[in-house]
Amino acid sequence: MDLGAGAGAGPKPARGRLGAPSSGMRAPGTPWARFSAWLECVCVVTFDLELGQALELVYPSDFQLTDKEKSSICYLSFPDSHSGCLGDTQFSFRIRQCGGQRRPGHAGEKHGDSGAPASLQREPAHYFGYVYFRQVKDSSVKRGYFQKSLVLLSRLPFVRLFQALLGLVAPEFFDKLAPCLEAVCNEIDQWPAPAPGRTLSLPVMGVVLQVHIPSRADTPEPGPPEPSGHETLLPAPVVLPSVHELDLFRCFRPVLAHVQLLWELMLLGEPLLVLAPSPAVSSEMVLALTSCLQPLKFCCDYRPYFTIHDSEFKEFTTRTQAPPNVVLGVTNPFFIKTLQHWPHILRVGEPKTSGDLPKQVKLKKPSRLKTLDTKPGLYTAYTAHLHRDKALFRRLLKGLQKKRPSDVQTAVLRRHLLELTQSFIIPLEHYMASLMPLQKGIVPWKTPPQIRPFRQDDFLQSLERSGPQLTCVLKGDWLGLYRRFFKSPHFDGWYRQRRREMAQKLEALHLEAICEANIELWMKDKSEVEVVDLILKLRERLVRAQGHQLPVKEATLKRARLYIDTAIGSLPKDLQAVLCPP
Repeated sequence: MDLGAGAGAGPKPARGRLGAPSSGMRAPGTPWARFSAWLECVCVVTFDLELGQALELVYPSDFQLTDKEKSSICYLSFPDSHSGCLGDTQFSFRIRQCGGQRRPGHAGEKHGDSGAPASLQREPAHYFGYVYFRQVKDSSVKRGYFQKSLVLLSRLPFVRLFQALLGLVAPEFFDKLAPCLEAVCNEIDQWPAPAPGRTLSLPVMGVVLQVHIPSRADTPEPGPPEPSGHETLLPAPVVLPSVHELDLFRCFRPVLAHVQLLWELMLLGEPLLVLAPSPAVSSEMVLALTSCLQPLKFCCDYRPYFTIHDSEFKEFTTRTQAPPNVVLGVTNPFFIKTLQHWPHILRVGEPKTSGDLPKQVKLKKPSRLKTLDTKPGLYTAYTAHLHRDKALFRRLLKGLQKKRPSDVQTAVLRRHLLELTQSFIIPLEHYMASLMPLQKGIVPWKTPPQIRPFRQDDFLQSLERSGPQLTCVLKGDWLGLYRRFFKSPHFDGWYRQRRREMAQKLEALHLEAICEANIELWMKDKSEVEVVDLILKLRERLVRAQGHQLPVKEATLKRARLYIDTAIGSLPKDLQAVLCPP
């Protein structure tokens, strides 16, 4: 069935009831501050016989999208002509933001992100698109089909929450159109901010969604949110077990035999093409793969759904350089021909809904890849470093035979992947902690000692006494896996984050040491220049601490302010006037 993915000269914006295509920078102080904490905007994409896919409206109408972004949203909001998606279907995509910052950051965004797990912080340079697409027969339309998508654009990777929200809003919107959408956006603009660690009640269209926003302080498996004890919610809330976690077992059903190998490919940031029968299967498989490293942040690029019309198509398909570190979800078999030089291609078939385990995809050599009619399989020459955990596969198989609920199977699978990732990361964390200077070496009036450099050979030697074998029963070439990991974007991302955190801790410890010292004794033999230098440095630290960039107690901050006042008071009046202008 032709959905018009290639029709016309490309998507063009069409005027909508809520305003013209987005055109202006969102100004500070607009009434959309709370809305912006959750969503960037809501888009409606329709199929126009003359224009092809067209952006019917953007709401709020003053949200600015570039022409390139509009084009990407239009093409990615419709299944391509190879996916015969009749009825309603949900999927997601991720696009690179073009140009600079579009709007002032929401108050508390930076603070909120500092408490969120690394893998759930808002994206600074990408948008997530959450799509609800409807295609139904309609004799009143020229082509005989009603084709429209409702799209939520956000920087938050909360796929479970936004899919649930679309499930409530989209069917109503397709019936009542713009007025319904405006009402929903106004309701979202009343929601509290998504602060990590909080359980929130989010009213929308007569329903209350209750969600827990994950925090770094959470246990790895927090479970569904506890009902709020402050008020009795009427109607009873719809409790979402997670804002972001997919049904991992359902997503991985056809590849359960190769979950560990896929985990290694993700850990090493290897390029992977996922060819699926529909955008729903493609996007869920890609999101499941990128989530299996948690709590480690996935530092490579990934596109849950990608088409040949994407502005980055040439960049990803070039043969003049090595394939980029990206996980690409596609539905068009054309990509098999275009990307046959990629080292890893996963072809999955239609999902099976029966209780039995679907036929597992087989490992196949890349040379067996046929450009036409490619059979399901994982086409790769990669050899896993770790031995496969056959007990896990047997346990999941037994669960299927006993008709164990999918969420229980997912919990088993997620725990296995979490323990595998933790066993791999803990030795790195221990070694990194040993590079921190001793606290006794941090003295008030001297520059704090430096964090020692990470030496890969020293780390590999430390594995004999404190390696992953202490927490993981799996045998294999752990050393070889670490050596390849050192060359991956994930090592670089992890190391930069940990070193930044350690530098902040060192700065905080130095500030505490200063605040515990006797400043009046120190100032006795110091010149005015040295006192002014101390004041400026303390002020800089205070600004950073108040912006939640330094882990400092409130008592230390109060003492630092007192020290600044004391130091200023010791200076001549003219200098005081310069440092404290009226």
